[in-house]
Amino acid sequence: MKRLNRFVALALAASSFVMSTSVLADMRISSASNPVWKAECGSCHLAYPPSLLPADAWRAVMAGLDKHFGADASVDAKTAAEIGAFLEKHAGASRGKTAKPNLRITETAWFKHEHDEVGAAVWRSPKVKTPSNCAACHRGAEQGNFDEHDIRLPK
Repeated sequence: MKRLNRFVALALAASSFVMSTSVLADMRISSASNPVWKAECGSCHLAYPPSLLPADAWRAVMAGLDKHFGADASVDAKTAAEIGAFLEKHAGASRGKTAKPNLRITETAWFKHEHDEVGAAVWRSPKVKTPSNCAACHRGAEQGNFDEHDIRLPK
């Protein structure tokens, strides 16, 4: 009986640890930073944390900068190599192989799950405009902080 009680206590402690670390992961997506990435990517939009996409998706994004979601975001080869290496090093886990990687964070299963309670009116709000505008609701998005307790929906 003592052995069973110790096992149950250990199992509860382990599951509590796993749950608390996954909550922390949800709050702070990535602390990785690179000044070139921040300057180049952050000049047009939020410099999205690399962990939000897997390496194959970041490679595809970097390979298509001349047609980057309707804009030409081309950079010189040295800058592209530095940003690409940074993104790949800090990329998120791949969720299985697909023929074509998903390049839009807002179309990932993770994003959809995390935002499933957000109503269509929020996305259409003039202060939000698009689901890719993280900073409209996540006050700490620039620092990689997406803690749900720090969310402020625009009025």
